[in-house]
Amino acid sequence: MSCRLLTLCQYETNKLVRINSVRLGSLKWTLNVVILMFICIMMLWNKQYQELDPVVSSVTAKLKGVALTQVPGLGDVVWDVVDYSGPAQEKNSFFVVTNVIITKNQKQGKCAEVPREDKVCRMDKDCSKGAWDQHSHGVQTGACVKFDMRRKTCEVSAWCPVETRSKPPRPALLAAAENFTVLIKNNIRFPAFNYVRRNILPQMNDTYLRGCHRGDDALCPIFRLGDIVHQAREDFAVLAVEGGVIGIQINWDCNLDRLMERCLPKYSFRRLDEKESNRTLYPGLNFRFARYHSENGVEMRTLYKAFGIRFDVMVFGKAGKFSFIQLVVYIGSTLSYYALTTIFIDWLIGTSCYKMEARQNYSERKVESVQDKQQCILSVSFVDEDHLRLVRKSRKKSLQNVKPLSVLPRKENNGSHLRAMLELTKQGSTPKLAPVNSNGSKPWPQPGPGEPGWCLCGGCSSTPLRQEELCCRRSRGPCITSSPLFHSLVLSRPLLEALLRYRDPLGDPAGSTDALRHCAYEQYIAWRLGVPPADSHPVVPRCCVEKIREEFPSLDGDYQGFKPR
Repeated sequence: MSCRLLTLCQYETNKLVRINSVRLGSLKWTLNVVILMFICIMMLWNKQYQELDPVVSSVTAKLKGVALTQVPGLGDVVWDVVDYSGPAQEKNSFFVVTNVIITKNQKQGKCAEVPREDKVCRMDKDCSKGAWDQHSHGVQTGACVKFDMRRKTCEVSAWCPVETRSKPPRPALLAAAENFTVLIKNNIRFPAFNYVRRNILPQMNDTYLRGCHRGDDALCPIFRLGDIVHQAREDFAVLAVEGGVIGIQINWDCNLDRLMERCLPKYSFRRLDEKESNRTLYPGLNFRFARYHSENGVEMRTLYKAFGIRFDVMVFGKAGKFSFIQLVVYIGSTLSYYALTTIFIDWLIGTSCYKMEARQNYSERKVESVQDKQQCILSVSFVDEDHLRLVRKSRKKSLQNVKPLSVLPRKENNGSHLRAMLELTKQGSTPKLAPVNSNGSKPWPQPGPGEPGWCLCGGCSSTPLRQEELCCRRSRGPCITSSPLFHSLVLSRPLLEALLRYRDPLGDPAGSTDALRHCAYEQYIAWRLGVPPADSHPVVPRCCVEKIREEFPSLDGDYQGFKPR
């Protein structure tokens, strides 16, 4: 229990690696300054230091305008606000009638239905009494009557005569509505700041509203309908025929800080309905209404099918005010951007801009690799290459042909060699060199008929273990065992005995054969592989293993073979 409590009193921190480099230091501070400028610009541009509150709004509209039209069958008709404004269809919108189809003097009775393909008849049995559908003007009586001189249709009980015209007149009857005006009154509130405002500003008096014009004053709340449609990039004369929907957008972007206080509306306009729709899909906007009257005690009506433009007023906006909490949150969220500097510089060090030695040195100091227990990484060195290969143990491929995981520079480790040579020098003995040819090397063994396919030096024999199928070369050439240094540094008994005495001064001066053999393996690794990475296991080529075993054989003839960690 006490051990667990002690862990609560511990503090852990990350380990840093400091690289003394003018180039990297200058690059780091340049990137940090660029990131700081970006953070400051975005903070000021988007006002990230402010607390925001969405707008709460209400809208009312007041139309003005009078038009005189020539209506077929009615003559001159004067249209005022009551006639063309129509009923309010939804919140924050108003409707203006621009075209009509009029059916006069309808009364309850029986008359012929409008001819359609499924309504044409020849005799009474083609009509069903009491039948109706969504396109009918009334309920069928079961009789087949004449509609005109050529066609007969089913008789219906309805308001007669029924409406027969479906297409609106062109040009629109109320094309003069283009000059009507509308006063839009918009009241807004930002509850979080208890701030109230309207689009009719305090300095706008009655005289101003009577004379203001949108072309001269962008804040004027009185709009001409033709200007609204034009700014929505539409033609009023075309739109007025079948109608449509126009959106009036009011945007309040308010800065409530005292030094930069500004809260004014901005108006924009666009068409909301799809004008490119197929003509059979009921384009435009229309509705029906009737005006009733009585003649000789009979109730009658005039039916109007009104086409027009609906204007939807949409209010957007937000208000911002300085908040210390929002500023702290923004600064805290942007501190992570400075990690981009580290990521970029680490990537730059890992590219070819730096030498392999510098990259390896930085990687070893910054990153500590830990291999999985089930994963075995082997270090391999070839006499015709000046670096180490790290490969993964494979049961299917020979170690000679396994693709390396990485290639690392070889680190020299001459400490054991120097100590052994110093010991021999003190004793007055020198290692014996193997016989060589006149050119300074032993003869190059020629490949024999039983040579393994993975052997390139001619000195390797077959082995049942894949991890032992390793030659001393990557390309065909003389074996490293033919080098005088191999005999001097690896097979020299005086050198190995001196090295064993250096390690254990009180041990057997001659040393056992097994100890000499293992020391020879270590000598080869120190000579050719240097200091292998701590998480890898060095491998001695097959040709060198055989030479060492010939020189220092096991007494019982039993060898354990290659057993990596």
